Amino acid sequence: MNRQDIIKKFAENVRVERARKKISQEKLAEMANISPEYLSRIEAGKYSPSLVVITNLAKALDVSVETLINAE
Repeated sequence: MNRQDIIKKFAENVRVERARKKISQEKLAEMANISPEYLSRIEAGKYSPSLVVITNLAKALDVSVETLINAE
């Protein structure tokens, strides 16, 4: 798997978990201490977030980091 595939899979995992929890992008961004614009770009696969942001997203979604980065 190349870098872009990993970023796109991460983006998909965040979108799926957010939808499963029925949380808006705005609310998740607030919970993860990032801007809604940044989250939108992460979910679009345009940005590769730092480990801190990945961890904050996992905590806000109440899932493991592994769940979000799982590329299978």
